[in-house]
Amino acid sequence: MDRFKRTEIKYQDPNERINNFNEVCYGYTEEECIIEAKRCLQCKNPQCVKMCPVNIDIPAFIHKLADNNPKESAEELFKYTTLPAVCGRVCPQESQCEMTCILGRKGEPIAIGKLERYAGDYALKNGIRLTKNAKNNGKKVAVVGSGPSGITCSADLAKLGYDVTMLESLHEAGGVLTYGIPEFRLPKDAVVKREIENIKSLGVKIKLNTIVGRTVTVDELLDEYDAVFIGTGAGLPVFMNIPGENYNGVFSANEYLTRTNLMKAYLEDTATPIRVGVNTVVVGAGNVAMDAARTARRFGSNVTVVYRREDKDMPARREEIENAKEEGINFMFLTNPVEILADENGDVNKVRCIKMELGEPDASGRQRPVKIEGSEFEIEADVVIMALGTRPNPLIKETSTGIKFNEKGGIIVNEGEKTSRDYVYAGGDVVTGSATVIEAMGAGKKAAKAIDEALSK
Repeated sequence: MDRFKRTEIKYQDPNERINNFNEVCYGYTEEECIIEAKRCLQCKNPQCVKMCPVNIDIPAFIHKLADNNPKESAEELFKYTTLPAVCGRVCPQESQCEMTCILGRKGEPIAIGKLERYAGDYALKNGIRLTKNAKNNGKKVAVVGSGPSGITCSADLAKLGYDVTMLESLHEAGGVLTYGIPEFRLPKDAVVKREIENIKSLGVKIKLNTIVGRTVTVDELLDEYDAVFIGTGAGLPVFMNIPGENYNGVFSANEYLTRTNLMKAYLEDTATPIRVGVNTVVVGAGNVAMDAARTARRFGSNVTVVYRREDKDMPARREEIENAKEEGINFMFLTNPVEILADENGDVNKVRCIKMELGEPDASGRQRPVKIEGSEFEIEADVVIMALGTRPNPLIKETSTGIKFNEKGGIIVNEGEKTSRDYVYAGGDVVTGSATVIEAMGAGKKAAKAIDEALSK
């Protein structure tokens, strides 16, 4: 075994996977998992744990895998995380836990994410459940939203004996795990639905088709529940405000992915088909942009990703970028749309772009893209997908009293995720704006702790 070389993992062939929505990465076999787990140095002061938003004891769960004991490894993970099979697939480990792995200084870091996936999948396949460690305490908490932050908050409170009800506006639970992340990256039946069933086994109730702000308000929830956690995410799409964004064939990435993932537009017999372009342009370079681009590719479209900075500046996970390139997706860097053009029927047919160059650093420390005057050109496109980030839906802001919001519509909270209103807490993208699954989970965990402290007084 080469301690500094990561155990290779198998992926579906790019020429095959662009024709289906099956999971791209196959995951480790038992033998591969053990080999990779044995690379771990079992550091006495593991920096990887400090970089994990939910502070998983990473050496401990990996040690169990190295001993070929995936059951105990999964049980170790469940002490800290509610969604190991999900996080093992979609979390940006390369910029969190794996970034500080000692082995990465001389070679390749431990594949922490792939090992977490293995243990999480083992738990799902073998019926290993989250365990409740307290009797019912008679107190009720409403959790608004069934995405990563809501699921985590619900599970942690249920373990402590609270009567928890999750309220979900859509007809299926899971939030962004269900409607946002594509099937080929996060299988719904095999992973997401099973993880949610695990939550329900703790006694958590889920009310679907319940829009907080319409069906019921936060104020009304406080009449029935002892505390409320708001984890509604950030579902309001951001557009460029350039001419032509209202033409037929222009989607927000949110709508495009929701139609595909939740409404099953990728199935042949779907009742909710989606517009398939011969040429699709995706604007943006984050994980959502990669998801939208790779989804369009599977529909048979020729896809071009347009990004105003360079390859090295792309915020998407490097694995997703490389997978996209393998699948034949084109990348046009230092380029930005200035107008969307259409035919006489209002159907998109071109995107007018301008070349960019990188100038002085902006507030984030990155070089600011600057237009190169006179460099406009046009790209053929009959579908355009805007993947430029999201903001919180204003519905709760418009229908709640005593809760303060920032200028971007996010809920303002303290270090314990408490809002300006007593017994109302919030976390995840509704507070921070677009972020990662694991960061939202970390917020849900902090809020559960704070709610328990407030209601235990």
